[in-house]
Amino acid sequence: MRPEHSDMMQKDCVRVAVRVRPFNKRERDAGSRCIISMIPTSITIQDPRDPQNRRSFCFDYTYWSHSGFTQDTRGKYLPEDAGGRYADQDSVFLDLGEGILENALQGYNATLLAYGQTGSGKSYSMMGYGANKGLVPKLCERLFESIRENQDSRRCQVFFSMLEIYNEQVIDLLSRGARAAAGLRVREEQHRGFYVEGLRTVPCENSQQVEQLMEQGTRTRTTAATHINANSSRSHMLINLQLKQIFSKESTTKQSNINLVDLAGSERQRSSGSEADRLKEGMAINLSLTTLGNVISSLADVAVGKKVVHIPYRESILTKLLQSALGGNSRTVMIATLSPADICYEESLSTLRYAERAKRILNRAVVNESPTERLVKELKAENARLLQRLSRLGPEGRRASDETKELRQLLTHNELQIKAIQTLWEQHLQEALKDLEEQYANITKERRMMQMHPYILNINEDTQLSGVVKLFIQEGEWDVGLSDSSPRSISIKGLGIQERHAIFRNEQRRVTLSAVAGSKVVVNGSSVCQTTELQHLDRLILGSNCTYLFIGFPSDRGGDDWSCYDYDYFQAELATAEGIHIESSPGSSQTDPSLLAVFYDYIKLMPMVTEANQMSQELHKGVEFKLEIQNLALSDSKGHDLKKDIVVRVTTLGNKQVWMWSKAKFINRKFLMEEMYQQHQAEQSEDSRSKGFPAVSLSRDQDPFWDPVEPLLLGTAHLWLQTLAFRIPLEEQLEVLGSEGTEEAILQAQLVPCSSTGLPLIEDDILIDPSELLGRRLDFQLVLEQCCGLRWIREAHNRGVQIGFKLFDCSQPLYTPAAWHNMNPVLDHRVHFASVQTSQSLLDYLQSSAVLLELWGLQEGCAELTSPLDEMRMTSEGVFIIDKTGQTDTATLNCELSSSFRVLQRDLEEMKSLNSLLKKENQNLREQLNAPGNCYIIVFVDFALGGRSVRPSCDAEFARALKVFYHSMTSVRGQLQRLRRHRPSEESDLLGLRFFVDEQGRLLKDFSEQLEECVTKLKQDVAAIVRRKREKSEIYL
Repeated sequence: MRPEHSDMMQKDCVRVAVRVRPFNKRERDAGSRCIISMIPTSITIQDPRDPQNRRSFCFDYTYWSHSGFTQDTRGKYLPEDAGGRYADQDSVFLDLGEGILENALQGYNATLLAYGQTGSGKSYSMMGYGANKGLVPKLCERLFESIRENQDSRRCQVFFSMLEIYNEQVIDLLSRGARAAAGLRVREEQHRGFYVEGLRTVPCENSQQVEQLMEQGTRTRTTAATHINANSSRSHMLINLQLKQIFSKESTTKQSNINLVDLAGSERQRSSGSEADRLKEGMAINLSLTTLGNVISSLADVAVGKKVVHIPYRESILTKLLQSALGGNSRTVMIATLSPADICYEESLSTLRYAERAKRILNRAVVNESPTERLVKELKAENARLLQRLSRLGPEGRRASDETKELRQLLTHNELQIKAIQTLWEQHLQEALKDLEEQYANITKERRMMQMHPYILNINEDTQLSGVVKLFIQEGEWDVGLSDSSPRSISIKGLGIQERHAIFRNEQRRVTLSAVAGSKVVVNGSSVCQTTELQHLDRLILGSNCTYLFIGFPSDRGGDDWSCYDYDYFQAELATAEGIHIESSPGSSQTDPSLLAVFYDYIKLMPMVTEANQMSQELHKGVEFKLEIQNLALSDSKGHDLKKDIVVRVTTLGNKQVWMWSKAKFINRKFLMEEMYQQHQAEQSEDSRSKGFPAVSLSRDQDPFWDPVEPLLLGTAHLWLQTLAFRIPLEEQLEVLGSEGTEEAILQAQLVPCSSTGLPLIEDDILIDPSELLGRRLDFQLVLEQCCGLRWIREAHNRGVQIGFKLFDCSQPLYTPAAWHNMNPVLDHRVHFASVQTSQSLLDYLQSSAVLLELWGLQEGCAELTSPLDEMRMTSEGVFIIDKTGQTDTATLNCELSSSFRVLQRDLEEMKSLNSLLKKENQNLREQLNAPGNCYIIVFVDFALGGRSVRPSCDAEFARALKVFYHSMTSVRGQLQRLRRHRPSEESDLLGLRFFVDEQGRLLKDFSEQLEECVTKLKQDVAAIVRRKREKSEIYL
């Protein structure tokens, strides 16, 4: 399109609005805190981890829709108080929609972009629901109102189109034919720019027709998403309204394009540390959104004067179609939607930064003249010239006659072309009206059947797509599946759906569902194999993830509220059936927010794991995916619970290779699997073969189902270090627990206090007060003797294990040598640690912490774990030096020690002289004691000298008593571990459970008796030591 007047070209900044939504159910359940504050045109976000860290942003419009609202009888949300801060749908439209409409009526192209993370309120702002109409339907209503108000001065034509971009494929949502496997093509023309070839545009005369077309597009979007296994939160939806205004008096025509774009969810998967993936995340599923960010960043740099060589419009479908909206011929508005919850801080901050860059972009909008109208003008001008030439031609013989005939033919052709252009609108309009009549008839028929028959209603992850598809179950027997050849069949498409999947029977006002052999059918969270009678509002899952709500006979419906049965309800019900559910802690109605977040992640990933398993099965990959909760039963070295997260266990069914994928990595791979699966489907549709599924040819390095094998953390055990503070040896049998609390192995370990040469200490070296270690050298050995009952090896004998551990301030973990192919390997691994000068921090660590012994699983083809000894401090004898803080403290005290050394030397000389005097006096006393008549003095001196040995002897006795107590507690711990491992068999009947209860009672009694015996013995020993000390003290007196 060409500008009407070149001097009308002007620069316009992209106008940006930000809207904050209320908390959703997940955020309310998690006890989320609001971290967003807002004043007119300014918004501030607070870091929940650092309340002093606040970031403020300024925008053209800010809308507070988080609180301060009420709902009227129609279901419309309104401000609680007149003039309140709550921004309803009308307020948003008044600022944004009216501006877009005004620009379009003036002849400018106008674009509205909705940006934000999934679930932040984009679709609500754009489309709305119920009485709360969004920007798009309100804009259409106001557009046709304005056309009616100005119909005397201008004649208007409106064309409507609707498309979706998913995985870099363009899907026409209004197409009446079969969807192309590769989607529609995007082409470029000099005057039109980028456009979608073959996209259906429908003329509309009123807003009701537009509303019907949007319903049709939504239905197509729902069906397509189910068929190609697409996730609507990862797709972009574009609505285009072409407005042509013909001004008769001025003989001018203005043509505008209104683009209304609901972008895909903006959340990014983190790829740091263990979550890094060898396959790039920026594949086709994210390409458009990633490229859009690059375009916005480049245009923002241009706006502030930076030199930018290239703006990557051509790198994605979305940016090609939005080229005029970003830095081109359009007036553009972006609305960014936010969640105010602290758990969404990273995503909300990213959205604000994105919007801040977008507001710097400069566009060059112009009033557009219609190319069709320009062609009509040119044809009319050419006809006038032809008529003028005909009038000048005279009777010049045959040549003049031939020229006249040729001119009249041109004149006739041009008039026919003008007439064809002028009647094109009427033809398009008649065709559209015919389609709309058929659609209205179908809607009327559907509503009539809803009042007569039971049906199943689709439930989608995107609430905008839920309730769109209704499949009616009329009288008789109906086959459900991929096949639609029979007149009594209900066709559904999706992952895991068989040709003949299940059978509905509607007989005598009873509806039953029977699963066909080999098909997956779930009713109310439980798999069914037998015929099941359906009740009103039962939840059905067919195949991998085709979710439906059963709506019973009209007489059964009543006034039930169906809104609670959303997509999350279905998944939570499945999780509960698997034993995963959330309960409030005793004495509190509030659920632990961290557990709740893990639960929501679990139910979010459940359908994705099911779909991945189905794709693996159909593509013959032989890979199985299973959800696990990481760190569910594990704790750190101080016994504190570790942060819980969701991981996916990936197992090859053939050679039993195992990987553990993080949530982010699995989601990335899932999208790559979808690309591979869709390519496979396209090949199958081109290939007429119906039997078998040949594997898609893809190199192993590019296969999303494969990864190089790596060592896996199987579980951990705690070896508590408290006895080292008393220099008492410890021998333990430790239970190695897996992430979900399963017993992985039994590990025999020792802590042996020793000398600097490695010799074990004797009983006299035991300390009563751990503070005596301060400033002294401490040596001990960690001994790992044997690992028994390895479940990892029992499952596949071609595997191996290693034990890893890290003590105090060691910079890197140490590992035992690998043990392969043995369920009960003898490790016999001994490591000597030493602290040259024990610090208070090491002493606190020993008294409150444990060394965490990690059991690592090895697989064929993976590298063994090695200890980077070059980064460790070691002596030449192989002793590992710990407690660097103590050595640092010693270094800092060197100055003080050197200054006080001279004082100590002087004191030493004085002590020597005093000692010599005492020796002389002692000699004199001995001589006097040997004299006759000094018995009393001898007894007194003996007692006095013995009194000096009372304390050492009592301390030694007390240390021996403690040693006996610690040794006896080792057997008590063993009894406790036997109690923990003692579980009933899964196949136990009532008699078996009674036997288990009796056995459990006997073990508890033994445990109680052993514990009481140990404590009683310690009390008796201490009482005896104290009694002896008192007796000796009385003798002295």
